[in-house]
Amino acid sequence: MGAWIWSIFFGFQYPFFLAAVTLAAGISFIDDIHSLPDSARLIVQFAAMGLLVWQLFIMAGNNSFIQTSDLWIKIGFIAMALVVCVGATNIYNFMDGINGITACYSAAVLLPLLLVNRTYNFVDTSFLLIILLAVIVFSFFNFRPRGKAKCFAGDVGSVGIAFILLFAIGALIVKTGDITWLIFLLVYGVDGCLTICHRILLHENLGQAHRKHVYQLMANELKISHPVVSLTYAIVQLAVSIGFIYLIPNNVYAHWIYLSCVFALLSVMYILFKKKYYHLHEEYLRNSSKR
Repeated sequence: MGAWIWSIFFGFQYPFFLAAVTLAAGISFIDDIHSLPDSARLIVQFAAMGLLVWQLFIMAGNNSFIQTSDLWIKIGFIAMALVVCVGATNIYNFMDGINGITACYSAAVLLPLLLVNRTYNFVDTSFLLIILLAVIVFSFFNFRPRGKAKCFAGDVGSVGIAFILLFAIGALIVKTGDITWLIFLLVYGVDGCLTICHRILLHENLGQAHRKHVYQLMANELKISHPVVSLTYAIVQLAVSIGFIYLIPNNVYAHWIYLSCVFALLSVMYILFKKKYYHLHEEYLRNSSKR
């Protein structure tokens, strides 16, 4: 809704992006009402992401960092971008499991984007501001203790905001030629990807619902308040992003070193947390099976 309102008042500057986020959110809304097969959702998501990538190439123009005449390299890059972005969108959706986490984390991504946009001007600032306002409005109804939320993001909300954030980060990447700006999504990425790896090791069906993410263990097994867990994720991501912007020299090598170090640190923290507290989830599963 925020993206449409902004487009109406500011001249439909990114038409393919708007079509992409509408298509992705639309299929997610239908899935919220009546569950759809995974294959149907993925087909539509890939089509929508194709529109989004096309919008980014239009915005990049001759400044695109994929400056090669080799058609297969371009096709390979686009295919990789589609897979990574669709995967990131679904991880963002997986992480929407407690009150306030989608709103808090999205705000923690949008604020650094606003700061960086003052330097690189990769999207219209008003676009980021409108989306941030939409997130804040949603927070009034969702950022509440367990059982107190008045509304939820659902797939339509989490997939929608994921597309918006990936568009903004993608615009920054094509403007600077530096893919390390994906660090703005690193905290979700570590929890989401390592939890998928954990479930694969457990031979679980990845399509089935679960509660094995770190934030779920914190909220369910450790009984930590939903707003506290949500704020924790947002603050950690905000600290990582602010450090990336202001503490690291502005060159690609320093960016990669910082990204690698933070990724390693977060991964170690994830593993240590799971080793210490995962047994509580196993106890929950055993008690549930007895019932």
